[in-house]
Amino acid sequence: MKKIGLFYASSTGNTEDMATEIKESLSDLDITMHDVAQSASDEMTKYDALIIGVSTWGDGDLQDDWEDYIVNLDDAQLSGKTIALFGLGDQEEYPDHFLSAMGTIYEKVVSLGANVVGSFSTDGFEFDESTAVVDGMFVGLALDEDNQDDLSSQRIKSWCDSIRPHFA
Repeated sequence: MKKIGLFYASSTGNTEDMATEIKESLSDLDITMHDVAQSASDEMTKYDALIIGVSTWGDGDLQDDWEDYIVNLDDAQLSGKTIALFGLGDQEEYPDHFLSAMGTIYEKVVSLGANVVGSFSTDGFEFDESTAVVDGMFVGLALDEDNQDDLSSQRIKSWCDSIRPHFA
């Protein structure tokens, strides 16, 4: 069984809550959670596959801990590694940058040779622009705890079912 690292950062607790729910939904897999604020720079190298969670702040910015940690991806040996992304954002307050931090992480891991799985439909979201949309789909699970928290659990379940074969 693959060893999977679930890396996230959380300022308000929402991303951590979603990471926990994802881990629970994939309880049949060997997943270890890591808050990047407390993770060693080489922690990602210990895993066969990764799930990465990031929230978007302001005008498309990475959450503060990811802002500091993203440089560690350069040495994380991501080439050929399977990675799934999930992102949190506020589509009403920031429609021009919805989930763009997930787009930033996506661009970085793809440039390092990672195989990203788990695209997610844009249906049901109302936003103007996002760097997290590629070929008409989000590059990972899209969540909006500010405006659509009632949909998060079903979105997580559906997405986890879709990525499970890539991690089993």
